[in-house]
Amino acid sequence: MKKYTLLTLFAVLLLQQSFAQSTIQQEERLSGYKGDFTPEVTLPKDGFTFLALGDFGRVGEYYQKDVAVELGRAAITLDAEFVVSVGDNFYPSGVASTQDQHWKSSFEEIYTHPNLYKDWYAILGNHDYRGSTKAQIDYTQVSRRWNMPSPYYKKKFELEDGSTLLMLFMDTNPFIDGYHGNSEKYPDLAKQDTAAQKKWLIESLSDTDPNIKWKIVVGHHPLYSGGKRKESKDTKAFEAKFAGIFDQYGVQAYICGHEHDLQVIRPKNRFTTQFLTGAGSEVRPTGQRDGTLFAAAEPGFMAFTIAGDTLLVQTIQAKTGATKLLNSISIKSK
Repeated sequence: MKKYTLLTLFAVLLLQQSFAQSTIQQEERLSGYKGDFTPEVTLPKDGFTFLALGDFGRVGEYYQKDVAVELGRAAITLDAEFVVSVGDNFYPSGVASTQDQHWKSSFEEIYTHPNLYKDWYAILGNHDYRGSTKAQIDYTQVSRRWNMPSPYYKKKFELEDGSTLLMLFMDTNPFIDGYHGNSEKYPDLAKQDTAAQKKWLIESLSDTDPNIKWKIVVGHHPLYSGGKRKESKDTKAFEAKFAGIFDQYGVQAYICGHEHDLQVIRPKNRFTTQFLTGAGSEVRPTGQRDGTLFAAAEPGFMAFTIAGDTLLVQTIQAKTGATKLLNSISIKSK
C-alpha cells in the first residue's frame, strides 16, 4: 500500500510539472508567440527559475549563436526570472569602454529573444580583466538588462513559498595567485582588496534573516574540475581558500565557469555542490574527478529552478538541430 501511495504521489508531481509547462506554452501560443520551446525540460509547480551560462562573448562565433537561440527558448519554456553570467563576457580582452563594439556584436545583437530582455546579473572573468573592468560596471547605467553594480555584490530574491534566496556574486580573479605580478595583462587586478571581499563574503553568508532558505554563490573560477584545469595549482589553491567557507555557511550551490564545458561536482564530505557552466561558445574536452556527478564537452547552459525545499538543475545542450536535456539533478536545501 505504501509503495502504491509513493508511486501515486510521483505521478501527480509529474502531471503538475507537465501541466505547468504546457499551460505556459498554450498561453504564449494564444498570445501570438511563433517561436520554439525547449524539449524535455521540467517546470516544477510554483518554481522560481533562472538560467546560467558563461565564457560566451565571441561575436557569435563557435557555438555562441546556437547557445543564444536555445537560451531564449529555455527562458520562455521555464518562465525564467533572470540570467546569470559567470564571467569571461568578452573575448579575448574584455571591452575598452561602454561604447566598445563588443557590446553590440557579442551581447546586444546576439541575445535577442524577447524573454532574454530581463535582468542579466554578470560578474568578471579573467578575460574581462584584460580590458576595462570599469566599463562593464558602468554599462549597468547604459543597459536596461545588464547588472554589474560593482566587482562583487549580492542580491536577495523572494521565492514562491515566501522564503528568500540569497545570491552572492564574487570577483574570484584577485584570489587566483597566478594572475598577480602581471599588471600589463591584468591592469585592474592590483586595485582589488581581497581581504575586504573575503570579509564581505563571510559577513553576507552570516546573514541571520530567518527567511533565507537558499544560499548560492556565483564566481568565475571553479573549486574543482575534471577538465583542462583538473591539476591546476590555481584551482587547488582556490578550493583551499573557499570550499570550507561555503560548507561552513551552508552554501547549497556554487555556480562557475572558466572551463569551457559543463560539469556538476560534489566531492565526498562536501556540502556545497558545484555547477560549472562555461560552455557558452567555445567547447573543450572534459573529464571526471572525485565527486563528479556529470560532465559533458557540449555547448550549452544550466537552468536552476527552486521549488520549496528542492533545487532542480537541468543542463541543456544547445546545438542547432540537436537541442536536448543532458542532465537533471536535484539537491535539498538542508
